[in-house]
Amino acid sequence: MLLATLPTGHWQANCYVVAAPGAADCVVIDAGQDAAAGVRRLLTEHQLRPKGVLATHGHFDHVASAAEIADEYNVPLWIHSADRDLLSEPAAGLGPDGAALLKQLGIGLQSEPARVEELDGLTELNLARLRFTVTHAPGHTAGSVLLGLDYNGRNTQINRIVFTGDVVFADSVGRTDLPGGDPKVMNRTLREVVLALPDTAALLPGHGPQTTMARERATNPHLQPAAVMA
Repeated sequence: MLLATLPTGHWQANCYVVAAPGAADCVVIDAGQDAAAGVRRLLTEHQLRPKGVLATHGHFDHVASAAEIADEYNVPLWIHSADRDLLSEPAAGLGPDGAALLKQLGIGLQSEPARVEELDGLTELNLARLRFTVTHAPGHTAGSVLLGLDYNGRNTQINRIVFTGDVVFADSVGRTDLPGGDPKVMNRTLREVVLALPDTAALLPGHGPQTTMARERATNPHLQPAAVMA
């Protein structure tokens, strides 16, 4: 499996490019601000063509380049409908500081990709010889999802990869004070969705380094019983 990580944009959000072993096709996950050039370089270097762009949620730092990449390669962007409005109105999902930054950069209303598919109700998505599980995980945004893949690589302690977006990070979890965030819903997601992940899952978050579910279960203060039951 090819798995490349590109931290991009003002908020250094992780954009991922994933391809099955020996495949000529790939999937781009969270094509955020200024991600397009780096994605193109990777595609050229590895002679890959995307079959789709997936969004873990609709915040600008995770979807800013989604339309550019999806339209250039004539592929769909997959996103949960609860976050779809953020594709065209990025400031609507940000706090005052984020909205002010977009205004400073001259970024206002945006255009959706020509092809948009909604993840609502899906539990599985097959693209580019990759079989993703799709799990709705609201709280950071109403349309946040976890995207999972089976893993059969060299690390025998890991058998799943989960792209967690801004739901859970190494030692932290996603904020809930932005428009569309909900701390009670996030606690339920952490309790019922995140803590249900196996310890053998590698977590690839929307920001920062990758981690494992075993580590986060043991050390992440936001995943301890007193926190998730609050």
